[in-house]
Formats: sequence, structure tokens, C-alpha cells
Amino acid sequence: MKNKIYIFIVGLLLSGLFLNSCDNFEDYNTNPNESTKVTSSMLATNLILEVMKEHGTTKTFMRDDMLSKYIAWTEGNDIDYAFNKLGRTDDFWEYSFRAMALLNNVNRMIEFATSDKVKDSYTALGHFIRVSKYFDLTMRAGDIPYSESMGGDEGVYYPAYDEQKAVFLGLLNELDKADQLFQTGDNFDGDPVYGGDVSLWRKAANVYQLKLLINLYKKSGDADLKVKERFQTIVSSRPIFTSNADNFQLVHSDRAGEKYPFYKEGNNFIVFNQISSIIVDTLKLLQDRRLFYYAKPTPQANENALSPSDWEAYNGVNPTLTFAEIQSAVEGKNVSQINNRYSQLPEGEPTFLLSYAEMNFILAEAVVRGLLSGDAKAYYEKGVKAAMTFTASNTPDESDYHHNMKITDDYIDTYLKGEHVAFASTADKQIRQIIMQKYITTFLQTPFNGYFEYRRTGVPALPINPLSNRNVPADKMPIRWMYPQVEYNYNTENVNAAVARQFNGTDTENEVMWLLKD
Repeated sequence: MKNKIYIFIVGLLLSGLFLNSCDNFEDYNTNPNESTKVTSSMLATNLILEVMKEHGTTKTFMRDDMLSKYIAWTEGNDIDYAFNKLGRTDDFWEYSFRAMALLNNVNRMIEFATSDKVKDSYTALGHFIRVSKYFDLTMRAGDIPYSESMGGDEGVYYPAYDEQKAVFLGLLNELDKADQLFQTGDNFDGDPVYGGDVSLWRKAANVYQLKLLINLYKKSGDADLKVKERFQTIVSSRPIFTSNADNFQLVHSDRAGEKYPFYKEGNNFIVFNQISSIIVDTLKLLQDRRLFYYAKPTPQANENALSPSDWEAYNGVNPTLTFAEIQSAVEGKNVSQINNRYSQLPEGEPTFLLSYAEMNFILAEAVVRGLLSGDAKAYYEKGVKAAMTFTASNTPDESDYHHNMKITDDYIDTYLKGEHVAFASTADKQIRQIIMQKYITTFLQTPFNGYFEYRRTGVPALPINPLSNRNVPADKMPIRWMYPQVEYNYNTENVNAAVARQFNGTDTENEVMWLLKD
């Protein structure tokens, strides 16, 4: 009976998946002069947008920023992440095991390809999409179903859990294959990110592998993973990003369905966002003008006629206060909200999952940790310049959006010489600088990246308040999501084996996965 129920659930998920996922970016989805039959390009669009849009819109778009402590929130429903309660991986659809049903469309996309070279490209894209989904799940939970996870066609309805090392090794190999296949493949249709340009997709696949590798820095001595060798091979002999133009990002517009995820239209949550003191105080300390692009002056500053170009016109709220205390602080009118460009402009800014700036910070960290030969300072400074240029170039030249504190090339050069920004002389300080700059860069970008970076490096040093922390115990930050209840209901033997193997039989949010162990 369980077998039938499990198959029925999966079938329901699959039957609605395509219709629910194909939304907008119309040029890629429909052409009234073409047949409505499913094509590789239609499936490619669906798959890419599912990856790019998985952090949702309006409040859902902000949810991961609450956990990463960029944002505090003054509406009381569904804000466990703001107070460090992770729950299970199936608590939100976009990050659940159930969402993996999307990957059934990968094989169909490849099957419908119209030539061998285009098939190579769609196969490479399939590897990239698979890596995106499996990487996210293993980062959340630890061991996951991987090698058997899509085995329903072969009668595998209860997939075994692969050890996390095996998952990472498999994902690294899939990205190697993606690099090779994009090299031999032709440009393809249905791509809302790179317009089907395989040369850009090849870069993205290699940068994605760099991201996986830096997360494996504690495993650099593992003979199977070959972390150092992979770093060196990619940087020395494969194409990677060379500018912000290569970013793996979705560009928004005023067209229906293409608007920035926190745009005001249909957004009932604009008034509830409050910027965290962690990001505001950091930007002030560094004299970082991104403050004027990320935030707007407090109501108190406006009432006191303080210039919007004055650093003191901006203030954040401690995100570890209790919900009532945060509300009280906001009522005191001395807390900034996010800049109007995020809610008043349909274009907002492009939302990226991989960026040239982050790539340079990864390479800088790799050099400092001895995983790669090169100039860590040069990579670090390239990362800072790219991040600042991204913000400035995607902001209209209007005072409401930069408050007359514009980021210019001259300013960036001066900034890089600042007391707290100039590259430090010791490895520990260099790592802290690199990760802190990455944290600033991914403000309202790259879901959960701030939290994952904190989890692996301790940067930034997020405070913990036992009075507001919903994790148990209340004096610790959680470090993983628990497995979905549906797995305990229908894949009981395999999930129990995974929990026993990793955590001595205890599935909680505080267990340490293989990736995080020294």
C-alpha cells in the first residue's frame, strides 16, 4: 500500500509540474505561430527559470535574507528563519525533496533535441540543473538520495541515501561533463539567461565547480576529491568569468512576470522589511557607499532634515532582538528600510546565483588557504571592484537611489586603501575580509549564501540571543535542516539508515554533517 501511495504522490507532483513552473519570460515560452507540443527549448526555459526563481517573490524573496541576518521583519507570520528555526527541508516547496521531481524534465529535454550537437548542449544544461538542485539539498541536510533519486522509471521508488562525499564527487564530475559538452555543443533555444550561448554556459559550469570546491576546503587532503588539483585545472586551462557581463543572473524588466521579486506591484509586504544593524554597521565601519544604495534614511532622519548623504541618516536594527523589541525599535522611527530601488523599480537589479565578484572572492580565499597558486590580493580587489560596479551600474542615476553618494572608479580606488578594507597581512584577517566582502555582495542575492558562508567560516560573527532564538538549544545557531517527514513515512528504511550513519540516529538541526567536519 505504501508503494502505491508513494507512486501516486510522485505522479501528482509530476503532472502539475510543467504547468506550474512555466511562467512568463514569454519570448522563451510561447510563439503563436508554432505548435504547442513540448519541445526541448520549452523544457529548458522551465528548468532554468525554476533554478533562477527558486527564492520566490515578495515576502518569500526575503525569507533567506532573514536567516542570513540582512533583514529583520515586523510582520509576525511565517518568520521562523528570522529567529533561526530551520525545520525540515520540505517546509517550503522550492527547497524540498519534492521539488526534485522537476529533474524528470531533464531527460525529456535531452530526448527532444533536434541534432546531436544541440543534444550535447541540452545534456550539459541538464547536468548544470541537476547540480544546482542536489547541491542545495546536500548543503541543507547532509547525505541525500542522489544516484538512485530519479530511478522511478526503473522501479526504484525508495532511493538509498548517498554519503555526502559521494554526492559532492558526483556533482563535481557532472560539472566536468557539462564543461566538455558545452564545448562540443551548439548554441540552443529556450535560455532566458545567456540566450543559449554555450561559451557563457561553459564559464558558468566552471565557476559553479569553484563554488563547490571552496565549500570542500576542509577536505583538501582527500585523494578522491582532488580539491587542489581541480582548482588549478579550472583556473589554468578552462574558461571562467572575466567580467560582470558573465554573471549567471536573471535580468528583470517592466514586462508581466519579469519584474523584480520585491517590486511593489502586488506586494503587500513592503512596509515590513527593516535593515539589520549587522549590514548597516559594517558598511559604516568600512565607509562603504553601498549603504546609500542598499538602504534609505530612517524616518527620524527625515523628520530632523538630516541630509540623505549623511552616514548618520541610516541605522539598522539588531536582528536578534525579540519580535516585540524589533517592532518597538521600528516604532521609534530610527530604523532604515531597503532602498526604494528594490520596490519602486520593476527592473530592480539583476538577481544572480553566480557572479564575477563572488568568483574572485572564492579564488582569493583559495589562494590564502593554499588551494591555488596566485595573488590573493589581486583577486580580492577584483572582487570588490566587480561588486561595487555591479551595484552602481544597475542603479539609475537618481538621488533617491544613491542619495548623492555615488560609487565611482575613483571612490573604489580610495575605498580599497581604507583602514579596514586594504588587504591584511595575516591569513586569518584576510579570510575575514574576503568573506565579509562576499557577505556584503550577496545582500538580497544568491539565496542563503550569507548563512552558508557564516556556517562554514564564522563570518560575520552573528550574535545569538537566547531570548529570541527559536533553535533548541537557544544558545546555538542551527547548522542543518532535518529530513522531510514524507521520507520517514514512505522511505523509512533508507532515511533511518542515513541518520544512523551520520548522526547516531538523531535527526536535529544541530547535527554536524560531513562537509563541516575537520
